Amino acid sequence: MDRRTDDEPMSRRRYLGTGAALGGALLAGCSGGGSDGTTTSSTDTTTDADTTTQSQSYTASVAPVGDVEFDSVPESVFTVFPQYADMAVALGHGDAINSVYVPKMSGTTMNQYYARLDDVSFDWEGLPDPLSDGLSKEFLYSLDSDVHLTDPAWASTQQNWSQSDVEEIRDTLAPWFGNFYSGTNADAPDGYADAYEYYTLWELFGHVADVFRERARYEALASVHADLMTTIEDGLPPEDERPTAVRVTYSDGSFWTYHINWPGYWQADTRPLGAHDAFADEDWGQLWGQVGMEAMAEADPDVILHLWGMTPNYDMAQVRSQLESHDVGSQLSAVQNDRVYAQGMRYQGPVMNLFQLEMTAKQLYPDVFGEWPGYTGGDYPQIPEDERLFSRADVSAAIDGDV
Repeated sequence: MDRRTDDEPMSRRRYLGTGAALGGALLAGCSGGGSDGTTTSSTDTTTDADTTTQSQSYTASVAPVGDVEFDSVPESVFTVFPQYADMAVALGHGDAINSVYVPKMSGTTMNQYYARLDDVSFDWEGLPDPLSDGLSKEFLYSLDSDVHLTDPAWASTQQNWSQSDVEEIRDTLAPWFGNFYSGTNADAPDGYADAYEYYTLWELFGHVADVFRERARYEALASVHADLMTTIEDGLPPEDERPTAVRVTYSDGSFWTYHINWPGYWQADTRPLGAHDAFADEDWGQLWGQVGMEAMAEADPDVILHLWGMTPNYDMAQVRSQLESHDVGSQLSAVQNDRVYAQGMRYQGPVMNLFQLEMTAKQLYPDVFGEWPGYTGGDYPQIPEDERLFSRADVSAAIDGDV
């Protein structure tokens, strides 16, 4: 539905309809866009002897939202989790982002990867954190965004939010466009399950690319990703020769531990590597659980991947020192063999995913994919060109629009 009536003034932008609301009207699918993320559009053209003018609307689709019709590319874009900010940067629209979760952590981490790409950066300073005081309608109105790259199903679960609030933002401000529960393939909240679909990270990226009308950039980056996946798949050793591994966050003698082969895009950088999850038999009822040092010693993984270790929130030298000085921790095989590695963020977009796949491949299989040079802080390590698993030049060219 069009949120502007005939007697309203034309704003600098407007959108032209969304997936229908819940309560009997929610669309169960993506009828206009297709599962591959392609768009549909309509065009009116007038021509005289000297001038051709064109007015074009276009449609992007994602579950559980359905179809969203735009009359122009969004210039002010709301995000919560940084995978969407990374998508915008990848598509050449990073300057449209007006908010992101924990900007210093997210922005700094993103830029540590971008430092290895020519002319790519994310200007995060000054951006607000949409969750610093909890998501609020007032905050969204103050931003006056053109699109909210956020799942309305997730928004409906936030404190003091109702379904009517979600619909109000959609109808009076700007559409929602996002998919949160594909992160772990978790059940969608009540009222959304029938309209939900689960996407890979790169499938979701394709749908977001349609919002910005950037199919060429998307396809160029997807080609880099496909080549990287072929390199990884061709190089993986037989299953019985793969290491055991855990993905953890260590604090005060215990580990928040994540299933590395769990479905969903939060594990888009560990699941493809096919290592053996040292806690695969643990049923936490969700992606993560908490274990103590004794349980970690019993599992004794070959490799410890420390989530958030490349963010400003953790000092990996300190983490390693704490493990090495612990009576039990010092006996862990991964500690004794210097295989405790810094990892990035599970909130990864496509560019982050390329680097994190390369990183994890080298950390798990150095004999196949080359030694990981280590990380103690700062930018993503410089990898010699002949040891890189994907082309930085191809990524930079795609983001720059040279496709």
